Amino acid sequence: MSQAPARPKSDRRRHDREILALAVPAFGALVAEPLFVMVDSAIVGHLGTPQLAGLGIAAALLATGVSVFVFLAYATTAAVSRRVGAGDLPSAIRQGMDGIWLALLLGLAVIAVALPTAPWLVDLFGASDTAAPYATTYLRVSSLGIPAMLIVLAATGVLRGLQDTKTPLYVAIAGFAANAVLNVVLVYGAGLGIAGSAWGTVIAQAGMAAAYLFVVVRGARRHGASLRPDAAGIRASAQAGVPLLVRTLSLRAVLMIATGVAARLGDADVAAHQIILSLWSLMAFALDAIAIAGQAIIGRYLGAGDAEGARRACRRMVEWGIASGLLLGALIVLARPLFVPLFTGDGTVQDTLLPALLVVAITQPIAGVVFVLDGVLMGAGDGPYLAGAMVVTLVVFAPVALLVPVFGGGLTTLWWAMGLMMAVRMVTLWLRMRSGRWVVTGATR
Repeated sequence: MSQAPARPKSDRRRHDREILALAVPAFGALVAEPLFVMVDSAIVGHLGTPQLAGLGIAAALLATGVSVFVFLAYATTAAVSRRVGAGDLPSAIRQGMDGIWLALLLGLAVIAVALPTAPWLVDLFGASDTAAPYATTYLRVSSLGIPAMLIVLAATGVLRGLQDTKTPLYVAIAGFAANAVLNVVLVYGAGLGIAGSAWGTVIAQAGMAAAYLFVVVRGARRHGASLRPDAAGIRASAQAGVPLLVRTLSLRAVLMIATGVAARLGDADVAAHQIILSLWSLMAFALDAIAIAGQAIIGRYLGAGDAEGARRACRRMVEWGIASGLLLGALIVLARPLFVPLFTGDGTVQDTLLPALLVVAITQPIAGVVFVLDGVLMGAGDGPYLAGAMVVTLVVFAPVALLVPVFGGGLTTLWWAMGLMMAVRMVTLWLRMRSGRWVVTGATR
């Protein structure tokens, strides 16, 4: 990226307002999503340990399956925001409807696979004989809600592309509240046990999907956009999502390898690793909120043909990413004595945890840059490059992580390997940003 002249404060303030207006509601919606599982766990936990264990296995399977399809939100955001920038709202909503139809088709396909294979999947995850029946029940019932879950992903992408992150926040809050009430009523009031928890979540997800569809359909009618499925449009949405699918699968592979290596280090190490990974995921929500703003803003600028505006917005969001990473890193260091005892009272786990947490704190500014540039390139529709960069990162990370136990390294060494992974991602994304090849203007890439 060529050196740009200094930007006036008014320009920076405008970008700051845009980023805040999109990122703050997006963060609220992101945080609301894992609360579904937390509520289910709190309610099912009172039924017994086997039921809670079954829920944990089924929830992990569902989370893994749904996360694979997160490209429905990312690809749709980029495509819709470009058309918004170009001033073509009917085409933007039409593009969003193609993504929603694709989500429905994928959801139905997942149901067809999940229902008959549920017992095998549960067994694959090593469920005990007592937990397996509950896990199978929860998985089978919950799989019926997967089409709604995927529609929510795609419709969220539509609204983000339309520069609206407040509606997803409101829908997420309403869905969380409905899920909590339905779980209590169906689990205890109706006496359905763990199946009642699953049905409560399915109904809540269906309600969220209906709310999103109401908003999108209303917009389509207002702007004269067709609601009918279009084979070419659905196929184009799928093709745009393939590179992002490769990126997501590569990232999931990194996390699975890290957890597998931690398990080989010992019980204390894997316990500490899970605590750190939970904290790392929570911080990722804050950084991902800025990335979501980046997707929407960059797509809009490029769609409007404003290449310089896109570059300036990118630079400002990188500054936000670095500042957010520094803040999160400082919070980890300062709050360690407070939150570590909340997770574990085991002295061995705490001793293993603390030095690895310092590594996480040190690498947070790198993570801030990575999340922001990831969002910028997604907004630019630069999926093929993101896929290739993540595969390269996986190829570098895997041997380094797998050698940690071979050479007697511990959890801290493993998290230095995770830091290396983030550094490789930052370098690949930074090089792309500096090249300017992502700056492709127009309503379509």
